[in-house]
Amino acid sequence: MHYLILATDYDGTLATNGKVSAATLEALKQFQKSGRKLILVTGRQLEDICQVFPEVSLFDCVIVENGAVLYYPKTREEVLLGSLPPDTFIEALRSHNVDPLSVGKVIVATWEPNELHVLEVIRELGLDLQVIFNKGAVMILPAGVNKASGLTEALGRMDLSLHNTVAIGDAENDLAFLKFSELSVAVDNALPSVKSEADWVTAGSRGEGVVELIDRLLASDLVESLLLPKRHHIVLGELPGGQETYIQPLNHNIMLAGTSGGGKSTLATGLVERFLDQGYQVCIIDPEGDYQNFEGTMVVGNAQQIPNSPEVLAALSNPAQNIVVNLAGVKLDDRPAFLAQLLPSLLKMRVRTGRPHWIVIDEVHHMFHADWNAAVTLPQSVNGILMITVHPEHVAASALSLVDTIISVKSPQKTITDFCTTIEHAPPIDALPENLATGEAIAWFLEGEEQPFQFQVIPPRQERQRHMRNYAEGNLGDDRCFYFRGEDNKLNLKAHNLMMFIQLAAGVDDQTWFYHLHQQDYSTWLRNCIKDQTLTAEVNQVEQTADISAEESRDQIKLAIEKRYTLPA
Repeated sequence: MHYLILATDYDGTLATNGKVSAATLEALKQFQKSGRKLILVTGRQLEDICQVFPEVSLFDCVIVENGAVLYYPKTREEVLLGSLPPDTFIEALRSHNVDPLSVGKVIVATWEPNELHVLEVIRELGLDLQVIFNKGAVMILPAGVNKASGLTEALGRMDLSLHNTVAIGDAENDLAFLKFSELSVAVDNALPSVKSEADWVTAGSRGEGVVELIDRLLASDLVESLLLPKRHHIVLGELPGGQETYIQPLNHNIMLAGTSGGGKSTLATGLVERFLDQGYQVCIIDPEGDYQNFEGTMVVGNAQQIPNSPEVLAALSNPAQNIVVNLAGVKLDDRPAFLAQLLPSLLKMRVRTGRPHWIVIDEVHHMFHADWNAAVTLPQSVNGILMITVHPEHVAASALSLVDTIISVKSPQKTITDFCTTIEHAPPIDALPENLATGEAIAWFLEGEEQPFQFQVIPPRQERQRHMRNYAEGNLGDDRCFYFRGEDNKLNLKAHNLMMFIQLAAGVDDQTWFYHLHQQDYSTWLRNCIKDQTLTAEVNQVEQTADISAEESRDQIKLAIEKRYTLPA
C-alpha cells in the first residue's frame, strides 16, 4: 500500500453547499478502516468547520485557516503555525469599512473586492503578509503559510510523507498542497486552472468525485501507470540519441545484475541518489560495508557492532532519514537469517507509514541464495525492492519472481538468459549483445510488450566527486602529471594533482611560468589529463590574455582551480 494518506479540501470538494453526503461519509469511513489516514485541509476556522461538519472526528488531522492551524480531533490539540496580524492592521481594515471581516487565530478574511483595501493597508504598515484568493474569498496570512506548509507540518508531526499522500481539491488556494503531494486530483467541478494542473480529474463532482477517488484507492492503490505523475519519474540513463529514459518510482521491483567491473555499482549509486533527490526514503541493506560513506544516509552497524531491528526502525521513523544497514559484522552464513528477521519489520512499518519507499538489497545472492526459502521473507505482493547481484542464477527463484524490471551491465545475454531460465519466463525476442562497454547497460520491463533497450549510464554525483577529490588531492600517475621543466628543461618539478600544481606554480620562476603559459601547456594538461572542459576554457582564456603579468595569471588560474575543486559543494 503506497497511497496511505488522503488530504482533502472541504467546500466544493468534500462538501456540497457546506454539507457532506451520507455516501461520501461512508466512503471516508471505509478508507479509514483500511488503515489509511485522513487529513482535512480547509480555509475555514476551527469553530466553523466543527459546527457545519460534526463528523470532523473521522479525520486524523484537520488543517484549518488555510494551513495556519493544526487540530487533532482525538487529542483536541491545537497547533498554531503563525501569528495573527497586529491590532493596528485589523483596525485599519475596519477604518476602511472592510466588510465582512473575519478574524481567526492566525487568519484574517474578507471577500472581493476588498483586496484593494487589504493590499493598501499591508503596504502602508509595511507588514510581511500575503493575500490568498479562494473563489471570491480573500485570506490574509503570514508570508509562507498556505495549505502546502500546513500539510507538510502535519505530516511531519505524524511521521508521514508527502510521497504517500493523495490530495484532492477544487479551487486556486488548493493548488499549493495539490502540487506538493505525490498525486494531485481535481474534482470535476474544480476551476479550469486547477484541473489543468492536476494529475487526474474525477468524473464526479464534489463528494461524488471524492468517493470515486476513494473507491480506486481501495481497489488498486492507484497503481495504474496513467495515474503516476511524470514529475516523479526517475532518470535511468540516456538513449543513443541523447534522450533521457526513465523508470517509475512506485510499484516496481528492480534487479540490477552483471559481472564485476561492468559499472553495476555506478548505476546502483546513481539510481539511489535520484531516489533520495526526489525525497523517497531509502533503506540500504549493505552486506560488505560498501555504502559506508554514501551521502545523505546514516549508517547503522559496522564490522564490530551488529545492527538490530529496533534501532533501524527508530532511525527510519523520521521520513527524511535514509539508512544504510551495515552487515559487515554479521557472518556470511548468518546474513540470510538476519535479513529474514529484519525485512518483515520493515514491511510492517510500510503498512503503517508507507515507508521506507525503497529497500535496496546489495549482494542479494548472499541474502536470498538459491537454497534459501525467500518466500517466507518476501511476500509476493511486495514492491519497492532494488536487488543488486553478480549472479542472478544464484538467487532464489521466489525472490526473482518478484522482479518486473531487470537491468544488466557487462554481459546482458548471459544475465538475462540466466534470469529467465530461473523463473521460467520467456526470454526476449530480440537478440541481446554478448558484451557491453563500461558505462552501457540494457533494461527490460517484463510486464509490457517492450523489448530490452540499451542506454548509457549517467555517472552519479558521488562518483564525480570522488574523481574530483582524486584530481585535487590524489596521485594521477606519472603519465598524467604536469611537469614544470622550463624552456631548456632546467627543472623537473612534478605536480601529481591540482593542489600540488598550485603550490609549485607559486614557487617557480617567472620565466618558467611564462614558458608554459605562452605554449598553452596548462590548458592542454587540463584538457587531456583532468578532462575538465570548463576549467580548460577558463585557463586557456588566461593564457591568451595579452600583457598579463606572471602574478596576475598565477592568481587567475589558481582561483579557477580552487573554485571548482576545493570549495564546498
